[in-house]
Amino acid sequence: MYTVNHNLKHVAEEFMANPIGHHSPELQRVLMVFRGEPLKGKYVLVCTKPFKEWQLATLTGMRDKPIKLVKGKVFNSIEDAEREVFRLRWKKHTGHELNL
Repeated sequence: MYTVNHNLKHVAEEFMANPIGHHSPELQRVLMVFRGEPLKGKYVLVCTKPFKEWQLATLTGMRDKPIKLVKGKVFNSIEDAEREVFRLRWKKHTGHELNL
């Protein structure tokens, strides 16, 4: 199984420069790990105003329980929202803050 470690900063830099669009195979592997994690506690984005506003949330992992919105984490740009999710998942998988 592919694991993500903090030495892959060049991959994080690639994502931060272009969070939406085509990515290198190495970045795609990292994203597959991030996006394939268990549902409970997984960070997601909720569009609260179409094409204008997104809010960070976490999944409960249970179908009958609603997602939990994260207070104060509202974004006016999908790119900035995606970058925040990437940072949070990076820390979860590597144990290190992503300071770029």
